[in-house]
Amino acid sequence: MYAIILLARFAYVKKINIAIDGYAACGKSTTAKKVAQELNYLYIDSGAMYRAFTLYLLENNIDYQNQQLLSQIIPHIQISFARNPQTGNYEVTLNDKFVEHQIRSLAVSEKVSKVSTIKEVRAFLVKQQQQLGWQKGVVMDGRDIGTVVFPDAELKVFMDAEFDVRVERRKQELEAQGIYLEKAAIESHLYERDLLDTTRSESPLRKAEDARLLDTTHLAIEEQVQQVLDWAHELIYCLE
Repeated sequence: MYAIILLARFAYVKKINIAIDGYAACGKSTTAKKVAQELNYLYIDSGAMYRAFTLYLLENNIDYQNQQLLSQIIPHIQISFARNPQTGNYEVTLNDKFVEHQIRSLAVSEKVSKVSTIKEVRAFLVKQQQQLGWQKGVVMDGRDIGTVVFPDAELKVFMDAEFDVRVERRKQELEAQGIYLEKAAIESHLYERDLLDTTRSESPLRKAEDARLLDTTHLAIEEQVQQVLDWAHELIYCLE
């Protein structure tokens, strides 16, 4: 009987939404993925959605500054997430096609920050992101999740790290993909990305007032994940 009660309680554990924001190359995506896996939640990489939109523009030779054309093509773009049968992971899809590898290209990386500043694009993708969170049990990372997408998220985390550490992490990430760039080029790219993210008029990167700060400068991924899990479990148990 006691075992049945425990199983019943586990089955009805309330779920929360977890919003993780922060600067590029501070560990957001990796931490968010692992937290989602541990909690058996759905992981949504909001940045991947903007990258998929950017990929569509590049593949179709569409100028992101042509707002009239953007308004015409938005209804024909479907960006979502599905389990890739080949990898077993939930990955972003563009018009029902898995594009996880294509969206990580340098060409997309160079354009995505500018595309993500466009009001129409943000409105389109934010609406889709909010729909994904209606059922709770979502871990989403990005730059405006706690401030715009999920302002009512039960747990908000803002991640940061020293600039030099982020540069080195991005360098290692690129090299793992077979992309070798000079450190100065990576520094320039991250500096420009930070500037665009924090100064754009639409949903700029900023820490929500009720977000918990997680400085990852001296933390390994496992430590980052554990800290977020500790915060999440604390809130989940309070809801029971």
